[in-house]
Amino acid sequence: MTRTRRHRMRRRLTAAALAACAAVTAPAAAPAPAEARTTYPVGDLATSISNFLFSPDAAAGANLWSCRPSAEHPYPVVIVHGTTSNFGSAAAMMAPTLANAGYCVYGFNYGATPLTLGHVYGLGEVAESARTMSAFVDRVLAATGAAKVDVIGGSQGGMMPNYYIKRLGGAPKVRTMIGLAPTNHGTTMQGLVDIGRSLQVLGLVNDAYRFIGAPTYPEQEDGSDFQKALFADGDTVPGVRYLTIATSHDTTVTPLTNSFLHGGDSTNILLQDLCPDDPVSHSGMTLDGPIMQLVLNALGPDEPGFRPQCTGYGPNV
Repeated sequence: MTRTRRHRMRRRLTAAALAACAAVTAPAAAPAPAEARTTYPVGDLATSISNFLFSPDAAAGANLWSCRPSAEHPYPVVIVHGTTSNFGSAAAMMAPTLANAGYCVYGFNYGATPLTLGHVYGLGEVAESARTMSAFVDRVLAATGAAKVDVIGGSQGGMMPNYYIKRLGGAPKVRTMIGLAPTNHGTTMQGLVDIGRSLQVLGLVNDAYRFIGAPTYPEQEDGSDFQKALFADGDTVPGVRYLTIATSHDTTVTPLTNSFLHGGDSTNILLQDLCPDDPVSHSGMTLDGPIMQLVLNALGPDEPGFRPQCTGYGPNV
């Protein structure tokens, strides 16, 4: 081997040794930054109306079946719409707000009858609707691997899950039940139910509701056989924590105190005790800023005595 060739070989061996040494002693490369979480647009009343018409089954940030709950937010959230509504409409603000906060969010439609026509849900018998909810919650738990869900429901959506919890074995699967102006204990519909009962025509009205495909209405009347049977053994179930939020502007659930649950781990809030100027009424509660803050607190830090900022009020509808 010539001197020149030996010199070249020594340079190559030296370079290889230096490279190997660098590979051993150099710090490991920093991992690639995690992909930024998607931010979903938070809807308003216009979004809710648009979703009702054009997206009844979907809302931004919801039903992403690949979502995995984090250690910070280990419980998926299930949103339950009310009577004559649908999931897309009810979740227009709540679903993206919760998803942006890091929750896995889900929701479904229930209570379809011939009157539904692809948009108007929550009309069927409550027991059957609760069976729909039972199957959906099982699907969420199987997909996420979570032990329990948190539930948020407005109007009938805050009452119907009680049937699931109390009568269909749902209690071990629900950590928190949040009702927004729920029809717990029924409604007098500003006295119309009482007038119909006193005139002995309420039975005829209820038969008409059942005939046209809306049997849920008689079940949600104050003093109905359904309401009496549902809460005959108490309002709450051990192991589930309950939060009920009502508004003094509610003209659907009357008296508004019928929304409240008592006993067990239950908390009742009249919204105007915290934000006196909030004009939100029954159907607007899923679009109200202070209510959304109360929901996030209940699902997250659960600070005692929490008071929301009185801003971003929902509509008086």
